[in-house]
Amino acid sequence: MALERKMSLERLTLAEARSAVVEGRVSAVALAEQHLERIAAVDGEIHSFLALTRERALAQAEKVDAAVKAGQAPGPLAGVPVGIKDVLTTRGVETTAGSRILSGYHPPYDATAVARLEAAGAVVLGKLNCDEFAMGSSNENSAYGPVKNPRALDRVPGGSSGGSAAAVAAGLCVASLGTDTGGSIRQPAAFCGVVGLLPTYGRVSRYGLIAFASSLDRVGPFARSVEDAATVLGVMAGPDEMDATSSRQPVADYAAEIRKGVEGLKIGVPEEYFGEGLDDEIRKAIESVLDGLRTSGCSLHKVSLPHTRYAVPAYYVVATAEASSNLSRFDGVRYGFRTRDGATLTGMFRNTRDEGFGAEVKRRILLGTYVLSAGYYDAYYRKAQQVRSLLARDFVQAFAGVDAIVAPVTPTPAFKLGEKTSDPLQMYLEDIYTVSASLAGICGMSVPCGETSGGLPIGVQVLGKYFDEATMLRVGAGLERQQRA
Repeated sequence: MALERKMSLERLTLAEARSAVVEGRVSAVALAEQHLERIAAVDGEIHSFLALTRERALAQAEKVDAAVKAGQAPGPLAGVPVGIKDVLTTRGVETTAGSRILSGYHPPYDATAVARLEAAGAVVLGKLNCDEFAMGSSNENSAYGPVKNPRALDRVPGGSSGGSAAAVAAGLCVASLGTDTGGSIRQPAAFCGVVGLLPTYGRVSRYGLIAFASSLDRVGPFARSVEDAATVLGVMAGPDEMDATSSRQPVADYAAEIRKGVEGLKIGVPEEYFGEGLDDEIRKAIESVLDGLRTSGCSLHKVSLPHTRYAVPAYYVVATAEASSNLSRFDGVRYGFRTRDGATLTGMFRNTRDEGFGAEVKRRILLGTYVLSAGYYDAYYRKAQQVRSLLARDFVQAFAGVDAIVAPVTPTPAFKLGEKTSDPLQMYLEDIYTVSASLAGICGMSVPCGETSGGLPIGVQVLGKYFDEATMLRVGAGLERQQRA
């Protein structure tokens, strides 16, 4: 029985796609072509893809079909169509990080996360739009134009991984890879109504990730179910000799862990995340989720994360400082774009960076250079790192008495395109519930938990202990079961 062409690709899960391929109900080639056709038909409005890799996708799909036909193990992601955020390098495929300064750059290697997905049988359809160098909360900072939220085309999809979230929500791929520096997986997942997972720092290799802030950047999956996200994480997780920051902590069988249920788990509820500024409909949705967890056999416990109020300013000092350092390599000599207006070497450097970088990237480079300067290093950067340590300690103390923490992802639902672009501070405050986990290095995820009265998605955030993605995923799966009941 062939997979019907009328089947809704928007609801196709990874498990369903893989089983259809492995059981011979559809070929991996046909499944890839169906998604490519949908991209051609739908993505003109959404603008989630920057480039398609049709030949690479079909060649990989043919390998999967050949393995299935020969009775060989085709891999846990056999034939599953995926998209890759354009800050992850792909061999021979233009990789721009959403920036003009990297236009025309074709990396000679794949990021480890990408290579592991393909080794597991995934079919890479193309590169996904993102805020320039992953700097943004709305995906309006891409040099190639904004992404629109497929659930409401006048709204942002969130950022910086807006293209990755939108592509999964719109049925353009079954799963995707994004990156999270201060909330860039969890926030767009909440805005678009999909699952987005932030692994513990070091759980997934950063090799091949074009750096924004090296001590914060992490690679993680978007998917339509918690089980699908767990499967993709299991494929990517583990040490990598090409990344000295990757951890050798054992990798659990995440897909098996989520079947254990949530009965008996202790859930922390941080009082600092439910204060002024939280949208009433989001508050009610999270409270309903917590009631459901109690009904499912969990116990709820108030926890305090007292340094949360300092998280946003600390994050924007640390992140911009690292951005200033990381982006110094883009000078027109080694990568991508070079100005035609540069009579001297210094003039070429200056004009290349002026023409190649967008306004938000320039803003963050300037801020980062300032806080690292001799007169202000101690006053700003050192203080921010001290606050970071306090935030990490808050989580350690909270997790001493609970198994996971449940909280909002965002203070508001998806806002309108252009609504906050003129006020960077208001845009930065969209990260208020996500940056603490980023600074602390713990794992987190966003799971859909309902809609506003206007039909906009709402996400709930689950935070877990260091390298305890298994428990976090158990809670996420429990929340998902609530929504389906």
